[in-house]
Amino acid sequence: MGRSTRSVPGRDADHVEPPGTHASNTGWAGELRAAVGCALLLLALLLLIDTAAGGLTAPRVALWAGLSVLLFVVLHPARVTAGEGWLASRGLWRERRVHTDRLVAVRWSDGVAQRLVLRDVDGGRVELDPHVLIDNPQLWRLVDAGARASLGRGTLLCGATALKQLSRRIDGETAQTVFKVSGLD
Repeated sequence: MGRSTRSVPGRDADHVEPPGTHASNTGWAGELRAAVGCALLLLALLLLIDTAAGGLTAPRVALWAGLSVLLFVVLHPARVTAGEGWLASRGLWRERRVHTDRLVAVRWSDGVAQRLVLRDVDGGRVELDPHVLIDNPQLWRLVDAGARASLGRGTLLCGATALKQLSRRIDGETAQTVFKVSGLD
């Protein structure tokens, strides 16, 4: 009862997280602005072309607006937040969450865009772009600490290799950034 809790920004007001360190993807706001900008640019171009062709009607405006909304939905970035022992990814309509200290599997998903898929003992599943972890070292540290706890507990049965690959990739990106900033590249 005397334990204080802290709400994580971008989360439901009713859902309160345990106290401790929290991190989220810092580039999310910029990615969201880019998604809005692309959708609005598409709408403006379609309306401009249709107006120049002389075929702009109310149903066509609705069609072009619908296409722009669809583009926004496709481009909308997930807001990734992590804390001690958990990781959450909030999309446009729902949030997915895993307990990183109770992971059972971490794997790379095949497809057009490479994704990292994490599953926990409770059936929680989060799929995220590995660049979110590469670009946000504090987020990666929290996820890595939780994954190490899972390895220590013996719950992480599948995925140590994927985590090592990601760790090497993050270390390489960090080294490149250090060399670039110091002028040694």
